[in-house]
Amino acid sequence: VNACVDVVLSGVKLLEALGLEPSDGKNHAVLTSRQELREAFAHFMERGAAAERFFSDAEAFQDIARTASEHPAAQLYVGGNAALIGQKLATNPDLKILLCGPVGPKLHELLDDNVVVPPESMQERDEFHLILEYQAGEQWGRVRAPAANRFIFSHDLSNGALNMLEVFVSSLDEFQPDLVVLSGLHMMEGQSKEMRQRRLMEAVASISDIPTDIPIHLELASMTDQDFMSNIVHQQVFPLVNSIGLNEQELLFLTQSASGPHASLASWSGIPDVGVVSDILFWILKEHGKTAERASDLTRIHFHTLAYHILVTVDGHWGNQAAAVAAGARAAGTQACATDTIDTSKVFLKAPLEFVTSHTEAPSKISLNPDEPVVQWHREGISFHFTPVLVCKDPVRTVGLGDAISAEGLLYSEAYPQ
Repeated sequence: VNACVDVVLSGVKLLEALGLEPSDGKNHAVLTSRQELREAFAHFMERGAAAERFFSDAEAFQDIARTASEHPAAQLYVGGNAALIGQKLATNPDLKILLCGPVGPKLHELLDDNVVVPPESMQERDEFHLILEYQAGEQWGRVRAPAANRFIFSHDLSNGALNMLEVFVSSLDEFQPDLVVLSGLHMMEGQSKEMRQRRLMEAVASISDIPTDIPIHLELASMTDQDFMSNIVHQQVFPLVNSIGLNEQELLFLTQSASGPHASLASWSGIPDVGVVSDILFWILKEHGKTAERASDLTRIHFHTLAYHILVTVDGHWGNQAAAVAAGARAAGTQACATDTIDTSKVFLKAPLEFVTSHTEAPSKISLNPDEPVVQWHREGISFHFTPVLVCKDPVRTVGLGDAISAEGLLYSEAYPQ
């Protein structure tokens, strides 16, 4: 239910166009000024980490957005996890996609013909999200980026209030979907605590109205409020969805927020350790997923990080996992390089060739075999499918990569009727 227009450009070029000098990095949970934008951008650029923030001053944001969208180097694209997943699925000519997000004139023009937008979803003005990219090794003042990534910010009230969720759920009767994909919960962080709590309860009531025979996938995104994340996990949303998609930042934040394994880890250093990742994924499904005793629908997690992906499923609920995780990895390599198929001269392998599968129980050690790139292992009724990613050396575009990966993985996943 989140959709917008992404304005993509070099972060350094925008900050220069705004007349902002390089500064020391400082993390801000919410941005209130150009100065805080400058500090937060430097903070994440220095770490090569992706982040997303709400910009609270509407007028200041409109000024920055105007400068950004009129910059000669700026590119305008479909944005918002829901719209991006919809666009990716719409490239399959046999699929029809229903998208309910705040759709303005520019976004409507950019959407694929296979994407249906109900009239109630249309609005007069587009919601703009600014995506400041930086390349590996790029410098801004004394800050040097260790990896290519991007910093995203917006002042987006419509998506932030999940305004289109009820429109979406009420449109499902007529549309009769085979799969529902939800995203945009992270956009609610710009709301007051009271408003957010109320809206989350309404969202939960709405999601509960979706017929139980339709699988629901929830795509997570960068968040900063641990209480809010804890609510989503413990009480409300996780038990209602069948599948979630997330990356390494979101996974670590989730375990920190909900007191899971390895919660004392402050941040990843380099490539996330496979054993640590699989411990946290196992815990999510064991503690919050479907079991004989627990009324939860959650049975699938698609984890993606730059170097590898893991698809984790509760046995008996999903099929075709090897193809699904491989398809997601292939999508990562082709979309980042903007090629139709994997071009071996443009990609490299970053995944560990040997790893242990756990740090909390007796682990098995796995060595990758290039002839069989999808490795699987099992743990107490839960199956893990791991594959390395052929990483693009010079990424053309990193925005929406996680959404493309999740969409492609879903396309190849077989949900068994329960």
